[in-house]
Amino acid sequence: MAFALSEFYQQTKSARKIIVVDFGFLGDSVHFIPALWEIKRNYPQAEIHTLSAELGAEVLKLAPCVDRAWGFPLGPKSPPWWRGFGLLQKLRNEHFDLAINFSGADRTIFVTRFMGAKWRVGQQGARKHFWAKWLIPHWVPRQTSDVIVSEQRRRMLGTLGMSLQAPRFDLTIPDDAKHWAAHNMPGRCIHFSLNASSCVKEWPVEHWIELANKLLTADVDLNIVATASAKQREQERVKAFVDGVQSKRVIAITSATIPQLAALLQRCSLQVGGDSGVSHLAYAVGTPTFSFLRDYPAIKDWMLTGEKHRQIVVACDCINRRENVCELSGTSKCLAAITPDHATAIIRKQLAR
Repeated sequence: MAFALSEFYQQTKSARKIIVVDFGFLGDSVHFIPALWEIKRNYPQAEIHTLSAELGAEVLKLAPCVDRAWGFPLGPKSPPWWRGFGLLQKLRNEHFDLAINFSGADRTIFVTRFMGAKWRVGQQGARKHFWAKWLIPHWVPRQTSDVIVSEQRRRMLGTLGMSLQAPRFDLTIPDDAKHWAAHNMPGRCIHFSLNASSCVKEWPVEHWIELANKLLTADVDLNIVATASAKQREQERVKAFVDGVQSKRVIAITSATIPQLAALLQRCSLQVGGDSGVSHLAYAVGTPTFSFLRDYPAIKDWMLTGEKHRQIVVACDCINRRENVCELSGTSKCLAAITPDHATAIIRKQLAR
């Protein structure tokens, strides 16, 4: 059925079951949530389901506006299509009325069509295909990168005729996760997130060690919590950090669930890290952040803004180059140029606030 994008909401407001698709991991799924609250408010009678990567689904389960968060099997290297076929069949059997695709990536387009919703709309991705309109009839133009990605997704909904209110996250953290965080965190803490999805986004471990020593010396009441996922590389970096600092006021946690991590971050005075999903989870639970970032064309999509959030942004020679020198060497030379003294000065100002 053909109708203008601005009429989409009026034409579909009778929907009783909605699936929202974006195969995001941790940070992507955090920025999914403000748009989900808008969908829930505009379709108050509807069940809201989401389809994301399995890690993203753990985040979305903390959002009360989501009735069911489905996780799709994804990883650094995408698995063969048939690994998700059983899940897709279950989703098709849910008989969704409306499917909203925030990604526009090729795989998500096919998945959205396969689920068989009566109404389907997507946001244009980086690539355009002539066949995309056969699978998803309605397409919203790709949003500009002048605002953070969560606001871009909300603007997409506004284009469809939905009313928008002030953005919100309002995550609900389970009581058992809060009790776990209270038990594992001694007094006043800041969180160090040493790891990211790639070595080119990470600050050197020796810089983290020097930063920790400077902060602990200047503030005798301060504690530092460093976390890592189950990945061996991340655990080795955290172990090297703890061994290098050698202080009882440094705690390493390497087995936290997403609810536990959210509860931990909520209790911290500050989150310090690189370009990773942990900083965005801290943002969602209201914790101030300080980040080390490389400058790249879409940086405004992901840069946290507001009084509580600070970052050091450095130019990187590897951006848009065929050969990524930093990745080949296993270290980010541009981020390594940020000194612990520079970081210490900013962090102490943030803590003083």
